[in-house]
Amino acid sequence: MFRSLRRVLCGLAAALLIPLGAGAQTARAADTVTADATVAAAAGAGYWHTSGRQILDAAGQPVRVAGINWFGFETGNYVVHGLWSRDYKSMIDQMRTLGYNTIRIPYSDDIFKSTTVPNSIDFSSGKNADLQGLNSLQILDRIVSYAGQDGLKVILDRHRPDGGGQSALWYTAAVPESTWIANLKALATRYQGQDTVVGIDLHNEPHDPACWGCGDTATDWRLAAQRAGNAVLSVNPALLIFVEGVQTFNGVSGWWGGNLMGVGQYPVQLDVANRVVYSAHDYATSVAQQSWFSDPTFPANMPGIWDKYWGYIFKQNIAPVWVGEFGTTLQSTVDQKWLAALVSYLRPTSTYGADSFHWTFWSWNPNSGDTGGILKDDWQSVDTVKDGYLASVKAPGFPGTGGGGGGGGGTASCAAAYTVSSDWGGGFNAEVKVTNTGTTAIGSWKVTWTWSGAQQITSMWNASYTQSGTGVTAVNASHNGAVPAGGSASFGFGGTPGGGGVPSVSCTAV
Repeated sequence: MFRSLRRVLCGLAAALLIPLGAGAQTARAADTVTADATVAAAAGAGYWHTSGRQILDAAGQPVRVAGINWFGFETGNYVVHGLWSRDYKSMIDQMRTLGYNTIRIPYSDDIFKSTTVPNSIDFSSGKNADLQGLNSLQILDRIVSYAGQDGLKVILDRHRPDGGGQSALWYTAAVPESTWIANLKALATRYQGQDTVVGIDLHNEPHDPACWGCGDTATDWRLAAQRAGNAVLSVNPALLIFVEGVQTFNGVSGWWGGNLMGVGQYPVQLDVANRVVYSAHDYATSVAQQSWFSDPTFPANMPGIWDKYWGYIFKQNIAPVWVGEFGTTLQSTVDQKWLAALVSYLRPTSTYGADSFHWTFWSWNPNSGDTGGILKDDWQSVDTVKDGYLASVKAPGFPGTGGGGGGGGGTASCAAAYTVSSDWGGGFNAEVKVTNTGTTAIGSWKVTWTWSGAQQITSMWNASYTQSGTGVTAVNASHNGAVPAGGSASFGFGGTPGGGGVPSVSCTAV
């Protein structure tokens, strides 16, 4: 809702310093992985289909989408944002290292126009060198290809009819339904046989006057989704069709695209079975106020709210549910409680494996005006507090489609770099980057160090730890143990007291 706020292209949101709390505590839950989640580590190959409330890979193994939104193609830059600062490959590598296994990429129909030229890309010092001279669709090809090599999947999101802004309906006077469907089919055809692209989100956040089940072909989003979904499947029947909700059903309103109350009575019916995934969006007060935030029982009331709007679809085994967007600046206590409650509702991987809600967090970008992102304003540093909230619902990555498997004879080794990111005397935060310095991929790693003072770890995310006296051993989490040759992973922690300096660290590859 109020989406113009969330597409700020200048004046990057200030980085927020938030005390470590529920996020770091939640992160530790990811350190324990059940057998189901471990089995899922090998899952994800090929195209996907649905079975009841689960998404299954080509071999019938359940998978969990646990990803990130990377926006920009839908704006006047006509390409993902941040390329003015970094190489696109380094950002995709970082996403994988952080444990995100899927990228949702918004676009507008402008990228199909021959006159569209992507802009704001830095080519200095060899950055983005292979993108020079390419149009938006060709750059998208490169991003999809590299994401697949890195073991990530991609969901394409028709976000806007043009770079100017959101539209309530799936068409406008300038971009009729026929153009919308033709471009969806063009994308489905373009990536036919490239199973990195597992599906298409047909239109972002339909809202009033869009309806669900009203029968008016001009406004009934459910009927439009059937027309578009069948058109996509007519050229690429292997794709998943992601269908968002509306704003209002039977007089009950919610977030734009977040109301799926009509699915029970009016399900989307496609010509190819087992292809529909319903998608909800949900936000906090940094985006807009809703009545449930001021309920005296908040946040205990939120599971009932989510059940009503979209959770029942999963709980009644109707179809998979993907929370395609959710985010917050985390500036207010209400928003912190909301995110902790939502992450709990999404079902932790350590307990439920892939039998869970699917999700892609909004957003990777820091320049989302009313949410901020996983990256800070430098487009490099990670908001470890925000990322920490998500740790328990991250999932094992998917096998890459490229990158080359090594034969025997490789050497496994790693190095670690310890950095103090903040120190306020009474405590401190630190980050450790693990780099694979060998010639073959490693499956897991551990980092050890000894403090010279009386420091104690109070919380850790993206790794688990043991501490005996001044000695600390940190072991990778389930989602970031595998590191390719030359690649890296990272973890962070809070400790007390501050002022302890930087110890020498050692890394062991397994």
